[in-house]
Amino acid sequence: QVQLVESGGGLVQAGGSLRLSCAASGRTFSNYYMGWFRQAPGKEREFVAAIRWSSGSTYYADSVKGRFTISRDNTQNTLYLQMNSLKPEDTANYYCAAGVSIYYSRNYNYWGQGTQVTVSS
Repeated sequence: QVQLVESGGGLVQAGGSLRLSCAASGRTFSNYYMGWFRQAPGKEREFVAAIRWSSGSTYYADSVKGRFTISRDNTQNTLYLQMNSLKPEDTANYYCAAGVSIYYSRNYNYWGQGTQVTVSS
């Protein structure tokens, strides 16, 4: 049974930093993209960042490029999202996911339960 378990969310002031973690288990993810998506109240779920598990190639939404960094630890089967220079508009529930392409949530097969990030102004 595949499990993706996020942690690390919380309340932070604008300009601050948080690091999200996603512990993955239940299968090998070497042929997958691992991604972070977010969803704010009343808005659609949107792509944030992704990484090709095998090669480490990374991809970012324009809104977070230069501020967020996605990485993974192969030995721990853990995905990370380092978020710096946080803005109030980054407030959302953040989800970890595993899938077969980069940008579209419909191509992600496995999802975590989400972790809330709230950025105060």
